[in-house]
Amino acid sequence: MRITALAGGVGGARFLRGLLHHLESVSGPDTAPHDLTIVANTGDDITLFGLRVSPDIDTLLYTLGGGISEAQGWGRAGESHRVQSELAAYGAQPQWFGLGDLDFATHIVRSQWLGQGATLSEVTSRLASRWGLPDRGVRVMPMTDAPVETHVVVEDEQGQRAIHFQEWWVRHGATLPAQRFVVAGLDRAAPAPGVLEAIRDADVILLPPSNPVVSIGIILGIPGVRDALRGSRAPVVGVSPLIDGQPVRGHADACLAAIGVPSTSVAVAGLYEDFLDAWLIDPADAGIRLPRARVAIHQGPLLMRDVESAADIAGAALALATDLRP
Repeated sequence: MRITALAGGVGGARFLRGLLHHLESVSGPDTAPHDLTIVANTGDDITLFGLRVSPDIDTLLYTLGGGISEAQGWGRAGESHRVQSELAAYGAQPQWFGLGDLDFATHIVRSQWLGQGATLSEVTSRLASRWGLPDRGVRVMPMTDAPVETHVVVEDEQGQRAIHFQEWWVRHGATLPAQRFVVAGLDRAAPAPGVLEAIRDADVILLPPSNPVVSIGIILGIPGVRDALRGSRAPVVGVSPLIDGQPVRGHADACLAAIGVPSTSVAVAGLYEDFLDAWLIDPADAGIRLPRARVAIHQGPLLMRDVESAADIAGAALALATDLRP
């Protein structure tokens, strides 16, 4: 079974770890092998201390590879911060984005390989191999090889200004009211090699509970991606990132407010209505009606407390997709 997922960071990574756990738990001599391709958001990417950082890609790699800090949901387990502390002693900025020593190694080697002429796709493939993902039938690819960065237009005592998405998200905790999002480089970006093929050739397409505006929404903004989803014969199943109007994790509600969309499961489904076939919601949202009557709705607990509960959610989404396959 060829599964393609569009994903952001923590929520998407935890869902996909659950998906792998589910697939591996039901695998046997009579089951078909799986091939999971993850198209990762790179709109969060940022350059810090001269190094190129890809937060969503790294969170996916660390989570699926068993190296994530479970308490944070991002960064490496067993981390130390001597390099960042020394940078602070030198007065190097910014200090609001904490990088651990093990994490620095990822950014150093990524920046080195990019500087040597490798594409972000090639770099990501090498990093995925370090985490053993190809051996588990997993391929992680960036949405594009072009540099793309999301900025947020905010207004405060300094007036109206644009700041990097990471500063808004990490430094300010998304508390500064966002006027709008501006994605630098998106108009010049092309899908990374294999992205459109992964969508067109998939047996199942999944939208994990990632941020619908600044994760999945950015991927959908890459020219050709949305058209490929519309044209794919594979069922597209999404998992709501909201439970009773509240984000499962992160600040999706603040992002939705910035684009004038209500913080509800039905409103998020509306962002995908031109290609969505099924929508998985929490029982707290029972009774909702989606814009397209043909979209199948399935209810199930969506709180990912651990790997097992995430596996249950992913298994339900996969079962829903399998039922819809022609």
